[in-house]
Amino acid sequence: MKMEAIISASITGCLALAGIIITNVMSNKKIEHQLETAQAVQNCKIDQLTIEVREHNNFAKRMPVVEEQIKVINHRIADLEKERN
Repeated sequence: MKMEAIISASITGCLALAGIIITNVMSNKKIEHQLETAQAVQNCKIDQLTIEVREHNNFAKRMPVVEEQIKVINHRIADLEKERN
């Protein structure tokens, strides 16, 4: 009777251990998939932000040129107004 109890307990223990191992493996795969998805979303957002920053930098480079052109235009307008008066 004791031998049967030992065998039964051993089988139950092995099956429980196998269940735990399978559950852990599946859980790890699920977590890895979620992390990969989150990383892909972050990479996409970073790419979009990079594009926006480049556009902003181009705009920032052009603004001093536009400001200088506005100064020249304002001087021309002022000169024309002086000539008119």
